[in-house]
Amino acid sequence: MTKIKLCGMCREADIEAANALLPNFVGFILTGGFRRSVTRKQARRLKSKLDCRIRAVGVFVNESVEYVASFVQEKCIDAVQLHGAETEEYIQALRKRVNVPVWQAFKIAKAEDCERVAKSRADLVLVDSGQGTGKPFDWALLQGVAREYFLAGGLQAENVQAALRQVAPYGVDVSSGIETDGKKDPEKMKKFVNAVKEFDGGEIF
Repeated sequence: MTKIKLCGMCREADIEAANALLPNFVGFILTGGFRRSVTRKQARRLKSKLDCRIRAVGVFVNESVEYVASFVQEKCIDAVQLHGAETEEYIQALRKRVNVPVWQAFKIAKAEDCERVAKSRADLVLVDSGQGTGKPFDWALLQGVAREYFLAGGLQAENVQAALRQVAPYGVDVSSGIETDGKKDPEKMKKFVNAVKEFDGGEIF
């Protein structure tokens, strides 16, 4: 079954909607300056409301190892997603501080970008069109990627099944595609989750 990650959770209402749908993961943006960024206090509060069957992923952009590790140590998150220019050395240093899965995101614009995906020593990789662009990239570029990955970038209920048919990712990650006027929309969240589950032949809500 395709894994589902609903990213950019900001409000308790977002968590309530996610709890009703039971995606595999939700994401908290823990680097400041982005539209969906949340503070440490907010992340702690949101995590306390999250169904224990859903894993919380902290998304970081070029933060220090110590900063990232502190969220794991405080049990705000269950996995780390690196969405900046973090190096292999950075990943190794982080692994010495935390015992949770480390994900690494890559912007895919040309076939050569997929070579970096293959070489990454992260536990899981995410392929995207950029940081929160809300636009898909050319999925055909992924045909040569042999490892499991999360597909992100411009996904929504209306196109996710096409993506699943074309590239069969390990998981799908969505944020802007489940929003209305910049806020998470419970109905769009439901439609997205159901589209994935329908494709997989699972039970829908």
